[in-house]
Amino acid sequence: MGFQTEFNSVCKFKSEQELYELLEYGRGKMVKKHFRVFPTGQKVIAYTPDNQAVAIVRILASIAEINFQGEEVTQVEMELVRRLTEEEARIQTSLAHEMFFGEQS
Repeated sequence: MGFQTEFNSVCKFKSEQELYELLEYGRGKMVKKHFRVFPTGQKVIAYTPDNQAVAIVRILASIAEINFQGEEVTQVEMELVRRLTEEEARIQTSLAHEMFFGEQS
């Protein structure tokens, strides 16, 4: 058991529904497997499940717990700061592929 840290500039969604709720309502949450540490209060870039940059979000809370199924999970609550422009999204996506996700083919 231990905490896994996230990159300070990356908040990657695994669920399209969680991302949709954030972009539609301005606030949302996502659930990650295992215990993770997210930078509460910090602004980060949000990425779609297919690694495309879409927005700047502020992390409001990061709660690590063991759920009723006995799994380690972290719930991350966030608010939308703003969507990225097309050019910003393209540049951030390229940088993230080089730094975090692996080279694009």
